[in-house]
Amino acid sequence: MSSPSEAPQGAPADASAHGRAHPTGSRLHPILVMLAMMLLAVAATHLLPAGKFQRHGKLVEPGSYKVVPKIAGPTALFAPVPPDAKDKPARAASLVSLATTIPGGMIKAVALIFMVMFVGGMFAVMRATGAIDAGVDRLLHLTAGNLYVLVPILMIVLALGSTFLGFISEYLVIIPIVAVIGQRMGLPNLFSMAVVAVAAKIGYAASVTNPVALAIAQPLAGVPVFSGMLVRFGVFVLFLSLGIGFVLLYVRKVAPSPGDRIVAALSAPRLSPRQIGVLLTLLAGSVGLIVGARLWDWGNPELAAFYVAISAAIALVGGLRAGQAADVFVEGMKSMMLACLLVGLAASVEIILRDSQVLDTIIAGATQLARGHGPPVVANALMAIEMGLDVVIPSVSGKATLSIPILAPIAHASGVGGQTLVVAFLLGSGLMNMVTPTSGMLLAYLATAKVDYLQWLRFIAPLMAVLVILAMVILALAAVRL
Repeated sequence: MSSPSEAPQGAPADASAHGRAHPTGSRLHPILVMLAMMLLAVAATHLLPAGKFQRHGKLVEPGSYKVVPKIAGPTALFAPVPPDAKDKPARAASLVSLATTIPGGMIKAVALIFMVMFVGGMFAVMRATGAIDAGVDRLLHLTAGNLYVLVPILMIVLALGSTFLGFISEYLVIIPIVAVIGQRMGLPNLFSMAVVAVAAKIGYAASVTNPVALAIAQPLAGVPVFSGMLVRFGVFVLFLSLGIGFVLLYVRKVAPSPGDRIVAALSAPRLSPRQIGVLLTLLAGSVGLIVGARLWDWGNPELAAFYVAISAAIALVGGLRAGQAADVFVEGMKSMMLACLLVGLAASVEIILRDSQVLDTIIAGATQLARGHGPPVVANALMAIEMGLDVVIPSVSGKATLSIPILAPIAHASGVGGQTLVVAFLLGSGLMNMVTPTSGMLLAYLATAKVDYLQWLRFIAPLMAVLVILAMVILALAAVRL
């Protein structure tokens, strides 16, 4: 194991044990996955008719969809888009637009991209002080290396932050720390992704009082904000219990012998005063992030700036020279470049569909699935629609403003209540977001953990299948009771 001063990266070092690998060494590069998604989006702009809903601000007016003229085929594919294209018929995506949407996606996601880069820089500075490695060793010493105690505690804490407070991007900084725990215990990179992502995504799918999702979705569905939380809390407890059990089964499969873990854990030295100061600085910074996000509505730009400030404070408390801290911070940022590019490419997919005016067509077509059926079928159709829309609109708030005004009249006409509609929205969005290849945050998680997308897909598929089946049963019951 390299010492902190030898490897001050912003993410865990590569390793070959237990199948650990950097995404760039996998059979299918994540960049190729995203480029394939972009090509599929371009094909959709040529195959689907263009259309649009009338809007009042960001909200869609139900029943207002209409088809609009569109230029498609070779005329659109090989011709550049004229500057005044917005005043003319819709155009399917061209090869030129395929290239230009890449920087366009980077610009659209620039705040998230900088936040991801600064998280990498901050963790590199922390790793250079030695505090993270010493703190992890001390934690393992206190728990005697018992992952069957440590993993449930970590997942419960993370899931509570997600389901009650809406934390998701804040957990990017947690992944490298959990990865260090995994390294100490001889576990693959997938361990850190499993612990953080499963807990965070399940918390979001249940969203007991998550203000990011509920403050938008519930008023649009015609129910009070945060109402109906008892049902969602029951879903949260059930799904999180299954998620923790699933991750523990994985740990049991890949972990070294318990004796090796305990011997390694018992050798941890005490933390130095500077290392304790660094960890306390990180704790204070985490509290500051929570306060800023909840009380002052900090978004990605403010969070990114705060990570820079925390990095400077950590370097000062940890005794790093200014030049050394700057070099380490830059190296940490470099380690996140793949994550940043993936985030930009994910945003490009939505740009392609939106600019060619087929995004509303996809939504209008999907809503036809929910018409003319009984409440249990309609409730599950609503979830299926939200799962499909998650691929083209990964943003929870954006999907709520676009889909719920359209789906609410269909749900009410079919006898499905507003609370059931909200649960269908949350479950469809949250569960699908575990695997959505166009989700910038999921891709950032994967790149930070150095896990290949297809590796993650193979890992999470069994749990997701069980949760989807349970979600279908829950929605069928809710449709006749709520």
